[in-house]
Amino acid sequence: MTGTDPGTATDSRTTAEPGTPVEPGTSVEPGTATEAAGRPAHRDANVLRWLGAHTASVIGDSVYYMALAWAAARTGSETQTGLVLAAGSIPRAVLMLGGGVLADRIGPRRVVIGSDAARCLVVLGLAGALLLTSPALWLLIAVGLVFGVVDALFLPAVGALPPRITTEDQLARVQGLRGLSVRTANVVGAPLGGLAVALGGPALAFAAAGVLFAVSLPLLMSLRIRPLPGGKDAGPSGTARHDLADGLRHIRRHPLLGPLVLVVAVTELGFSGPLNLGMVLLAGERGWGASGMGWIVAGFGTGAGASALLLAVRGRVPRAGLVMCLTVLAAAVAVGAVAHVPSVPLAVAAACCVGLFAGLGGALCGALIQTVTEPAYLGRVTSVTTLFTHAIAPLGYPVTGAAVAAWGTGPVFVAGAAVCAAGGVTGLAIAGLRRAELPG
Repeated sequence: MTGTDPGTATDSRTTAEPGTPVEPGTSVEPGTATEAAGRPAHRDANVLRWLGAHTASVIGDSVYYMALAWAAARTGSETQTGLVLAAGSIPRAVLMLGGGVLADRIGPRRVVIGSDAARCLVVLGLAGALLLTSPALWLLIAVGLVFGVVDALFLPAVGALPPRITTEDQLARVQGLRGLSVRTANVVGAPLGGLAVALGGPALAFAAAGVLFAVSLPLLMSLRIRPLPGGKDAGPSGTARHDLADGLRHIRRHPLLGPLVLVVAVTELGFSGPLNLGMVLLAGERGWGASGMGWIVAGFGTGAGASALLLAVRGRVPRAGLVMCLTVLAAAVAVGAVAHVPSVPLAVAAACCVGLFAGLGGALCGALIQTVTEPAYLGRVTSVTTLFTHAIAPLGYPVTGAAVAAWGTGPVFVAGAAVCAAGGVTGLAIAGLRRAELPG
């Protein structure tokens, strides 16, 4: 891999030698790494266990948020509903980097198991409370805050797991499988949550989410985790502040990690506002209604699912760095086109292109980050990228709304597309990133 530090990703996927220390509480069976080296990820039982756990957990998230939104809407005003749904964003943003430090200290598998167990207990407890009394606003806000704390631990850890359960030549395929898992959750989760609310109210929906979190636990506990090279499984040994600063220095000094994180940050800032808020405002401005909005979202999901399936089947894309930058540029063009097409079918086609190119570029970026990161830093590096995608980028929603009110959707989509394109151009301008390859 171009620009990889000596002794990074390649050493971390080798078979453990006798006496090599492993992450406390994990299972490393003799020959596991060697056997998996020639096996595609979609045929690797270890990866499939992780995929099943991830899918159950993400569907549980969708059901939980559906139930929370419904309970909040039935309990308070529109403003109070927004407060409940936004409560988790504060601890998520504040604690995300600390979650990455914890994942590197005690191991991502243990953090993910603890996070899912905590979510399971909290949601089942809330379901039980709602059987006895009506939902109170303070209770819903408290649960939202707890989920924000748990997400700050879960998201960096779940992103750091793939390099510990498969070989580095399968990371792109695992990113594709993860994308399919997310798309499955998007299709299944909301209808499942709506059905549960219709049959038994928020209490049944919260209970269903808790059961899904519980399903993921035995699968996570059965994962085989590869030891880090050089006996580093004990994790960082300094203070949390020192470990965080060390992780940030690792990103800054690495010839590829810094540029990759910069591309993630810039493209997310451009994509998030137009795609998540701008689409809703565009459908209202054009008179396309909820039906038109639904078709546009479905188009985006279809394109993103196709890109995930492509990576899951193919497993590797040649010239990954160059392809990543070009797909970001193509997605930027499609974002700008969405607000200027005259009909719903053309908007659906443009949204499909956005999903296809943005999904492929994002998955390749994730695979490159996991490949070039020194394994002992995976949690901290993942926490930085997740901070941009899940915390900082959404802060642009109010700016997007104000800009649409002032200038309309067309200029805002073009501005977002320009910011996205700047991320792709930045990647193309850096020779090491442009020439980066995934392992074959």
